[in-house]
Amino acid sequence: MCSSQAFDFPDITLSNCSDLLIEADAEDVLDFLPDNSIDLIYIDPPFNTGSTQRLASIKAEQDTTSVRAGFGGRTYKTTLVSSHSYEDSFSDYLGFLLPLLERSYKLLASHGTLYVHLDYREVHYVKVELDQIFGRSNFMNEIIWAYDFGGRSKQKWPAKHDTILAYAKDLGNHIFNYEAIERIPYMAPGLVTKEKASKGKVPTDVWWQTIVHTTGKERTGYPTQKPEAILRRIIEASSNPGAWVLDFFAGSGTTACVAQKLGRRFIAVDRNPEAIKIIKNRINMANVHKFGC
Repeated sequence: MCSSQAFDFPDITLSNCSDLLIEADAEDVLDFLPDNSIDLIYIDPPFNTGSTQRLASIKAEQDTTSVRAGFGGRTYKTTLVSSHSYEDSFSDYLGFLLPLLERSYKLLASHGTLYVHLDYREVHYVKVELDQIFGRSNFMNEIIWAYDFGGRSKQKWPAKHDTILAYAKDLGNHIFNYEAIERIPYMAPGLVTKEKASKGKVPTDVWWQTIVHTTGKERTGYPTQKPEAILRRIIEASSNPGAWVLDFFAGSGTTACVAQKLGRRFIAVDRNPEAIKIIKNRINMANVHKFGC
């Protein structure tokens, strides 16, 4: 991995850098990346929920001195193993996000693609702005990621999907590896030939994929972590091996982790030291660059 001092960013269009993990604000980093140099950008920005996103990991151990009773009358104590959080409230959400999206357009190579992962709170407003930045003719997809876990409101239809907006910098010139996309089973295999059923189908723009379970092997303990399967589908489809993949809201590091597994080069940026620590451990990187600190 190449070394980088503050405000001395390597020219990734010429260098042999493999991967970059950077602790910094996105707005401090993006202006130092070369234009037209990134093959794929995926971002999962804060959703503007108006609250602090928290996730704590707790370990329970049997303890005869405790008064807390559990199964079979056994007593136990709980210990906080880790706690991760970030603020998710913005008075001017578009004012926060739009400069980063405008810069993303300039960073993308002519064959590049942007994926923006949002939910119902801000996705409609962001799409209008992305139409202006990229041009409506370069809008690729509104991908619906549907899942079925978590709390359920009794006052309205429970919200159980996220939206991923996909834009090509130049639709028609963009990379889309149709044959590389992992196929999924037909929902009604009896309606197609046995050959088709055995081969499976290429996913549509509605993706049924479970969330990262609290006890799953992917779980890092970081709030709002996204499944590797979602990023694997995006990266395989919209980049080639050796390509540069950028995520400047890196969070739990899923983008970096999947890019590394698929032979892509990544730039992962996050301002939160907790996130950087998780990513570093997850992808086993020796160095973290602190940009502008």
